Amino acid sequence: MSRDARWKSLLELLVERGRLEVEEAAAELEVSAATIRRDFDQLAEQQMLVRTRGGAVVHGVSYELPLRYKTARRASEKQRIARAVADLVSPGEAVGLTGGTTTTEVARALAVRGDLTAGSPALTIVTNALNIATELAVRPQFKIVVTGGVARPQSYELIGPLADGVLGQITIDLAVLGVVAFDVTHGAAANDEAEAAVNRLLCERAERVVVAADSSKLGRRAFARICAVGSVDTLVTDTAADEATVGLFEEAGLRVITV
Repeated sequence: MSRDARWKSLLELLVERGRLEVEEAAAELEVSAATIRRDFDQLAEQQMLVRTRGGAVVHGVSYELPLRYKTARRASEKQRIARAVADLVSPGEAVGLTGGTTTTEVARALAVRGDLTAGSPALTIVTNALNIATELAVRPQFKIVVTGGVARPQSYELIGPLADGVLGQITIDLAVLGVVAFDVTHGAAANDEAEAAVNRLLCERAERVVVAADSSKLGRRAFARICAVGSVDTLVTDTAADEATVGLFEEAGLRVITV
């Protein structure tokens, strides 16, 4: 098991149980107690957990909101997609993350990437999602920029002209879109027009645009358009995606990554 996979497993166990002992974690992951102690120490340095005598406990700030996303549908697919999206990010880049369960998983995947540490060039995260900002703000390897705006309780996203004002003043390397629907003809879309408007502006300020969407979102339409398919560089989806649909996206010029 790689260190990144081990860290992810440790954090998932902590979220589930609230507290984890070294010997307990070592038995669960079938590694040595010394390895778990090092993992706990390194994760504590990044403020991803709180070290205790003989173990670790959940970091209250980091995991209060993520627990609400634990029941997300297609969780395993979204986690695979998130890891693939995180691999597209280079240290020192500015990355925009919209709200949603898949982009929340992208934030978590970035948080456990071994090469993104406090000693590496800071990764700038621009987001209008309160839960993503809350998860990453305590971690020294990230510089967090929150757009401002009015909170939308259904998605924890900030929307409206205040968000527009911030996004109009910045440029980013990569925008990661969570979408309700993505279709070759109708493009990327959301259910809420104000949410779509902020996401659209995030795309316009980005050098590259990635849509992170599980296969259930593909070939569908939704009420509020975010952007045309031609504005997207890469689609990351799961292996259950229909081959014909994937082919249409590739014909439209997108790079498609299935995981």
